[in-house]
Amino acid sequence: MDATEVTRHIPFSATFNFRDVGGYAGHDGRTVRQGRLYRSDSLHRLDETDRAAFTALGVRTVIDLRRPYEVERDGRVPDWDGLTWRHIHPEHAEWGERPYESGSSLARYLADRYADLAQTGTAGVAEAIGLIADTTNAPVVVHCVAGKDRTGIVCALTLAVLGVADDEIAEDYALSSVASQRFTAWLAATRPEGTEPPAPFLASPPDAMRLFLDELRVGHGSVEGYLRHAGVTDAQLTALRDHLLA
Repeated sequence: MDATEVTRHIPFSATFNFRDVGGYAGHDGRTVRQGRLYRSDSLHRLDETDRAAFTALGVRTVIDLRRPYEVERDGRVPDWDGLTWRHIHPEHAEWGERPYESGSSLARYLADRYADLAQTGTAGVAEAIGLIADTTNAPVVVHCVAGKDRTGIVCALTLAVLGVADDEIAEDYALSSVASQRFTAWLAATRPEGTEPPAPFLASPPDAMRLFLDELRVGHGSVEGYLRHAGVTDAQLTALRDHLLA
């Protein structure tokens, strides 16, 4: 299955980047299971109008990758029955400390931010991957604010371990650009006095993810090598494949 937006995007009233990560070809001709791992932008905007559709997905665990102040500012996923909320903050610098320079490569800028997180946020990355690997937590949804950067890193690393090709991982990541357009339209309609977020907060050029994965392998030999360095065990890597590959 390719990264087709129509078949992946799951619509909610004010959540714009919720989609299934399954369906891609992985190791040994096996396929990433659908209905086991989802990715999303922030889930604090889910409300009672979304409850039936969300409940139908059977989600057991929400992995929230936002900063503590983002959770405090916006709130968290509703505390619905049967849902476990896990807040994990992979340590990383604020992007404002290294602002994007207009006219420079967005892909390069984003890949550098992802490399920064991979270096300083190892404990959080390892914890998130470990939760995804545990079948008792599934189905799982991973989210941050936009659902493309922190979430994109965790999902890309997961798919790489499952044997999904980098081009497919990059195209899955790039689907967030369509979601950003939906979010921008919603923001303009609901908060016309607001300003559009800066380009790096909206863009998901596939080359950013390709650069990140290529350079991660240069530094650690493989994605698995990086994850072992972060603290993910061989047993968890095996469980990830056993649980998420059909």
